Amino acid sequence: MRFGLRKPSPLKSLSARTGGRATRAVKRALIPGYGRKGMGWLHPRRKLYDEMYRRTTFPFRDLFR
Repeated sequence: MRFGLRKPSPLKSLSARTGGRATRAVKRALIPGYGRKGMGWLHPRRKLYDEMYRRTTFPFRDLFR
């Protein structure tokens, strides 16, 4: 598990902002419950890991706030 500053990745940031919109729209139309709050508990180990990662690391941008 990581602690502290997350290493910024411009390519991943760009991909997250542009490519996922259409994919999410299609999945939301086809898969019931997709993108709704609380659906992370369908995969409990991943949910717990992601929660811990989110709480123990911080983004690069937070250094300048």
